[in-house]
Amino acid sequence: MAAERTTITLGGKGSSFSSSSVYKIASGVATVRIDSSAIERFSTKPLPLIKRTSFGIPQGLTTEETRASLAVLLNKLLLSNSGSVRSALPVKILEILNSKVETFELWDEIEVTEGENVVLEKSCSSLVGVCSVIDHKSTALSQIVDSVAALSCEAAKGDVSSFSSLDSGDGFGYKDAISVAGDLKVLLNGSKAVGKVEVEEVSKIPRIHGKFREVVRGVHSDARVELNSGVKGGKTGSGNSAVGEALGTTLLGLCMSVKSLGECSFLRGKLCAESIGDESVRKVVLEKSFVEYEKLKSGYKSALVEEDQCRFAHKLNECLGIVWRIVGLEAAAAFFVLGGGDKSGDAADKEEAKSDKKKKKNDKKAVLGKGTSVVIQFIKERLVSDGGDQVEQILSLYNPESDCFDYLLAKVKEIVESNENRRLPKLPKGTRDFAKEQMIVREKAFLIIQNVFKKHGATALDTPVFELRETLMGKYGEDSKLIYDIADQGGELCSLRYDLTVPFARYVAMNGIASFKRYQIAKVYRRDNPSKGRYREFYQCDFDIAGLSEPMGPDFEVVKILTELLDKLEIGDYVVKLNHRKLLDGMLEICGVPAEKFRTICSSIDKLDKQTFEQVKKEMVEEKGLSPEIADRIGGFVKEKGAPMELLTKLRQEGSEFLANSSSKEALDELSIMFEALERSKCSHRIVFDLSLARGLDYYTGVIFEAVCIGAEVGSIAAGGRYDNLIGMFGSKQVPAVGMSLGIERVFNIMEEQQKQAVRATETQVLVSVMEDNKLGEAAELASMLWEADINAEYLVTKRQTKHFDRAKSSGIPWMVVVGKNELSGGVVTLKKVVEGSKEEVKDVPRDSFVAELLKRL
Repeated sequence: MAAERTTITLGGKGSSFSSSSVYKIASGVATVRIDSSAIERFSTKPLPLIKRTSFGIPQGLTTEETRASLAVLLNKLLLSNSGSVRSALPVKILEILNSKVETFELWDEIEVTEGENVVLEKSCSSLVGVCSVIDHKSTALSQIVDSVAALSCEAAKGDVSSFSSLDSGDGFGYKDAISVAGDLKVLLNGSKAVGKVEVEEVSKIPRIHGKFREVVRGVHSDARVELNSGVKGGKTGSGNSAVGEALGTTLLGLCMSVKSLGECSFLRGKLCAESIGDESVRKVVLEKSFVEYEKLKSGYKSALVEEDQCRFAHKLNECLGIVWRIVGLEAAAAFFVLGGGDKSGDAADKEEAKSDKKKKKNDKKAVLGKGTSVVIQFIKERLVSDGGDQVEQILSLYNPESDCFDYLLAKVKEIVESNENRRLPKLPKGTRDFAKEQMIVREKAFLIIQNVFKKHGATALDTPVFELRETLMGKYGEDSKLIYDIADQGGELCSLRYDLTVPFARYVAMNGIASFKRYQIAKVYRRDNPSKGRYREFYQCDFDIAGLSEPMGPDFEVVKILTELLDKLEIGDYVVKLNHRKLLDGMLEICGVPAEKFRTICSSIDKLDKQTFEQVKKEMVEEKGLSPEIADRIGGFVKEKGAPMELLTKLRQEGSEFLANSSSKEALDELSIMFEALERSKCSHRIVFDLSLARGLDYYTGVIFEAVCIGAEVGSIAAGGRYDNLIGMFGSKQVPAVGMSLGIERVFNIMEEQQKQAVRATETQVLVSVMEDNKLGEAAELASMLWEADINAEYLVTKRQTKHFDRAKSSGIPWMVVVGKNELSGGVVTLKKVVEGSKEEVKDVPRDSFVAELLKRL
């Protein structure tokens, strides 16, 4: 029994027309009525008439497209100047739309007013109508195609782990690809059918489908605007100029994306079809898939050469219909591979009767995802096993005009959108998780760093993750805007720490400490725009020396420690850029920069590692009020860089402007002492004296430096400098200090990229394998003996031997202590080395001596 047709009302005050409504009218599932208020607006005056030969709808469109064109035309007439439109033409179109005729003769002579003629000529109703049909179908396809692709992921046993890596947390991921990957993970949640096979057709899904989503949104946006816009520009309709060109441009992008989507679906469907067990079904699916794919290629080429926008839209609509069938065939292929098809006939009965044992084994199927299992069940419930071609039955389910399709679409939407408990949580931007393999690298790096810091006599310090806001503000210059504030709790305004230096200065001042050498490894927070190597939450590794000492001694030692760290971490070639804040101040004074602008100009200069001097100059002149002449003079100085002693000698040569300035002369004298120490400690080859280095933080007063890894695009990996006045800001006395901070997250990025082989997630040396059930006591006794001997050990109790060897292999555990039935009865164990290529095995080892035997071999 056919469903009762709905009614769509046009012309009501404040009403809007949608592509979905156009499609319902076009496909005949909805009737149309004109709102009474619109009827009242029609002109009742006699108006001069013009003879036309047609409604302006081109021949060659499908019935569906023609009906869509008429629906749009009717709405355009209702939106136009009511004084120039009579009721006759809209009523005639209404009668045509509400009739049940399959074909139309719209090319008879008709009489229209001048205003009506403008609407017929300038409304682009046919293009907008076809575009609306395309919008509706492509929107539905963008919602359904991911569920089909998810079935293919399982049918092909594809590796979907790459879906999780699309969102790196740096804010630069492709939003729609990330969204598609998220929906696929929801559909596949709980699936045991996906595997570890790297399938290109699977890895392509997020980007191909994501781009399709993006262009579909563009088509939808344009269609919505055009459906609800009247013909503009008075009698001539000149205000509608370029509507066709604009829509054509949007549809061109969709055409290319439809081709890519169809091709990707065809390749996945072909891959799945080749694994269908039933030869006859496999042949049908492959033959139909190849036929549709050839149609798509031919239709795509034909559409691209079409110059008329309406004809182009018509051919794009045809291509879209072909892609719907390709997606349906992909669904069919995956369905049959996943065991959804019914066998019938004598051959199948004989095959099933061969062996009950084999039947049971075959019946054990991989667990499907919570979402994909719903889709499979939906298809199963609607297939008729003896009703003919099951492939065509599935295709009909994926036909947007079928009775079942809306139910399928609603089910997919429910899975993806409504069931939030199935949606996997997402990390905030600028943060990241570290898996077990990564934690091995982190812990190793932290140990190296701690050992270097301790070697230089530093003690550990920890401070709260948040400070009073007043403690942090005014210490970071323009970067203060990046401080994370916390909601007021109990009358105190607090902020997450921006770095570890200011909390260290606060601690020293609070406790009246005059001398302190400390290190701290902890997380800091910055409300920054995430990018590669730049996060909002990250670890810093700080080393600071506070208190009076040998002139330039702490400055030298901190830079020396930095070179030791980077050498031991083995992250590749690097360079430490070094400058002096007093030298910068002297340089700015020489150039004629007002003293009150020193810090803000330093912030601009500090951008020279990322921007050209012309960009920085524009900022200094247009935003910070320097004259172009002063900016150019600064440019002449900041281009100077080179080997420490060589550039220092150049800057101190007779007649140098730097020697005439007290601030810069003091800096050059201090750098002379420091450079000699660095040279004699054999690390000066790592240093570049760079006058463009400014370090934008306000609290620096002396030497400043920054380390950059050569060949790795992650920005600076470490930085620091002298800050003699910072501690005094919190207390009654000044305590000079100098320190450095290692951006460990960026170091990790480099280390991970350099990682050539898998890292063991654990340091387990021995697996106690009790190969009998319910023998926890045995495992506890043997494992405890190993733990007491400081041997890293795990245990496993199960009768399934493969689980023991799989556990040892996957975790890289080199030795097993095997306890089976024979070992239990004899009071012995078997030691087995499970490293690849080794066959070493020691049987019948007494339980009281197996630990000693293992210690000899570990």
